[in-house]
Amino acid sequence: MIRMLLATAAIALLPGLAAAQGTTCSHRGALDDAYCDENRDLVADAPADPARLRNPSTLVFAYTPVEDPALYASQFRPLLDYLTQCTGKRVVYFQVTSNAAQVEAMRSGRLHIAGFSTGPTAFAVNLAGAVPFAIKGNEREFESYRVVVITRANSDIRTLADLRGKRVAHTSATSNSGNLAPRALFPAAGVTPDTDYRVLFSGGHDRSVMGVNAGDFDAAPVASDVYNRMVARGQVQAANLRTIWQSDPFPTSSFALAHDLQPELAARIRQCFYDFRFPASMSRDLGGNDRFWPATYQREWAPVRAVADAVNAPYTRAAFDQESRRELEAEARRRAAQQQQQQPATPAPAARPQ
Repeated sequence: MIRMLLATAAIALLPGLAAAQGTTCSHRGALDDAYCDENRDLVADAPADPARLRNPSTLVFAYTPVEDPALYASQFRPLLDYLTQCTGKRVVYFQVTSNAAQVEAMRSGRLHIAGFSTGPTAFAVNLAGAVPFAIKGNEREFESYRVVVITRANSDIRTLADLRGKRVAHTSATSNSGNLAPRALFPAAGVTPDTDYRVLFSGGHDRSVMGVNAGDFDAAPVASDVYNRMVARGQVQAANLRTIWQSDPFPTSSFALAHDLQPELAARIRQCFYDFRFPASMSRDLGGNDRFWPATYQREWAPVRAVADAVNAPYTRAAFDQESRRELEAEARRRAAQQQQQQPATPAPAARPQ
């Protein structure tokens, strides 16, 4: 817990970097003061000073914790082995437990390559200098997902309007599909989160799905790709759940590089990603995808930025810190509840003999 708290706080540090960049930058747009965007492509430029470019001997990779982080360490092992061979550098997996920790790790220089969830991608771009370059896909197209609202099959919830007064789980405050998109899209269908129902943060898409399945929540908006993978793995039975609504498509997780890698190294990593073909086990685990498609933040993430604009949720440091605190508070409440459930019941005192 202390590490997670430090993760959000650390984003406000690194004063020397911002000062060095601020004296020469004529345009940064929505980027934090530590970064510059002279070419106006919405992502951080590589440092103009060659001394600030990095060529690490070991490359660190992390994937968004939308499900159990340990699960992804195994699933992405073939990619990391390939990147080690392709780049000639050791590539290791860094397990993160929150979006805040992942963003801070790239901001502080500890993370070089990352798969960021859809919503947190924008925070990573603006606050950590992440440069998205790829999305998972198949031979026809890159992967997208929809926001789907699920409930139990025997529930009386049939439309979004039926969510009024119900226990509805959102995943995390910074999630596009699990929070921001529902806040932007639900009002047009007659229901407003935090007004018509109280938002309960579950901490992840898998937790929302399992919570609905167990009856802990009445309904939940989740990413369709995560939900479909859980059904395919047998974690939940599709017959026990029902989808009552779905959105238009959004891009799925981005794969991004730190902005300050040496250009030759960054180009090599990109090409390694584009050339890689998933082995059968990895393709099965990742929804049938078998390759990476080129992508840019400016083009593919336009609908995500539009959602943020619609709910007045800018991807700024202040907004990130506020939302991260909410995530941490929700996590603390979940841990406290789990500990309470795990404590053995106190036995009733024995009756005194009469």
